[in-house]
Amino acid sequence: MRILLINVPHPAIGSRIPDDHLPPLGLLAIGGPLIDDGHEVRLIDGEFGPMPKQDIVAQTIAFRPDAVLFGHSGSTSGHPVIAEIASAIAATLPQTLIVYGGVFPTYHWREILAGEPYITAIVRGEGEETARRLMRALEFGHGLAGVDGIAYRDANGPRATRPAAVIRDLDAYRIGWELIDHGRYSYWGGLRAAVVQFSRGCPHLCNYCGQRGFWTRWRHRDPVRFAKELARLHREHGVKVINFADENPTVSKKAWKAFLEALIAENVDLILVGSTRADDIVRDADILHLYKKAGWQRFLLGMESTDEKTLELIRKGATTTTDREAIRLMRQHGILSMATWVVGFEEETDRDHWRGLRQLLSYDPDQVQLLYVTPHRWTPYFRLAAQRRVIQTDRRRWDYKHQVLATRHMPPWRVLLWFKFTEMVLQCRPKAIWRVLFQRDAGLRHAMRWYTQMGRRVWPHEILGFLLDRLTVNGPTVAEFWGAPQDGEEESMSSSRPERPVGTRQAA
Repeated sequence: MRILLINVPHPAIGSRIPDDHLPPLGLLAIGGPLIDDGHEVRLIDGEFGPMPKQDIVAQTIAFRPDAVLFGHSGSTSGHPVIAEIASAIAATLPQTLIVYGGVFPTYHWREILAGEPYITAIVRGEGEETARRLMRALEFGHGLAGVDGIAYRDANGPRATRPAAVIRDLDAYRIGWELIDHGRYSYWGGLRAAVVQFSRGCPHLCNYCGQRGFWTRWRHRDPVRFAKELARLHREHGVKVINFADENPTVSKKAWKAFLEALIAENVDLILVGSTRADDIVRDADILHLYKKAGWQRFLLGMESTDEKTLELIRKGATTTTDREAIRLMRQHGILSMATWVVGFEEETDRDHWRGLRQLLSYDPDQVQLLYVTPHRWTPYFRLAAQRRVIQTDRRRWDYKHQVLATRHMPPWRVLLWFKFTEMVLQCRPKAIWRVLFQRDAGLRHAMRWYTQMGRRVWPHEILGFLLDRLTVNGPTVAEFWGAPQDGEEESMSSSRPERPVGTRQAA
């Protein structure tokens, strides 16, 4: 089959402002197995430009695909863009099969299949093996009821097949790196970059996060094979920066240490960036020198809040003492810290924001990223927010960087004021400015300056966007806007059945 993978342009500010773009790992992960099954596969990456809808449709027509596969890491906020482009392609190429995957369609399959007739099928959960089976069924005209892990329509309307088996061996399916020109992708200020996953899932119980439900359980790749792949990307394609897409790659200290040692043995000059938990950093105090030697320059630490009651509410399972110690240890070992902090909880007041700012200052992170609380109905947190009022009904804005919910004690403009004031104080305090200008480590100094420059570009767009957005004064409740809670389906893709590989397994 002629299969086209489309990465649509994402509406989020963070995607539009930087000059750097990262490869669409999710689509490449699907592309590799499909190529190995003998399909002719091509990728259109609409993030460059960004590409206008008509150009994406024109390139699709020129390729004349048998099937078009959509997926996007932005998921919820990316869905309206995918729907618009998929509809245009279907109107022009009505015989083309359109398949859609990702977190949002995995859970919203009922509404999508009921309201978007041009969608042939939805891949739910992990896609590597499911996409292969689905493409085989479509190619040979087999019924879809026997394809695990999908949703489609039959005579009775939308329906889902039984869950696909969890992929136990993450090394069984290779990334289709040949689908991209590595020279077009960069990060960290123009350095050639790639996105990778060492692990999938997260064992922690944070109730606002869908990682546990979507991936069902934490697994990791073979540490040595993974290190060899990163080294090959550097040697053969000139990749300098490796951005880890994992939510929590450091869960197993044993596996993580084995990876670090294997990468050090490869002797490649890489910059590694990613996310982890503060308690893992504290746990690994005795091997942080290996983190640095392997190339780690920055970790994003998901702190979410500095208020103990809020941390308990969202079941973060962390403490402010641990957060502070993690940042201290990272600085001691020459690794930058980026602290995330979430605002927009229902009962927040000016006093709460002031107390949070003081706590963040006491943490003394190198960088800070503020986000707005954004409930998704497949997470337990959705029930806690179900009766809150929605002030942003444009679903393209549900990207954690726009206010979407009303707060009880503060109007949206004052929440924004605290949001930007907190960023300004953290990034403009003397310690932060000193690190930007005079950081002794040249690599870290470059990183601090790049992030600061990007922030200066994003700031005016965020403020202007708030002023131009049409916020709803008396909007629907979250439940009215999104529908009934789905936390009962949070782990609906869970299955203990072993995978049954189709075709020949190809090594990475």
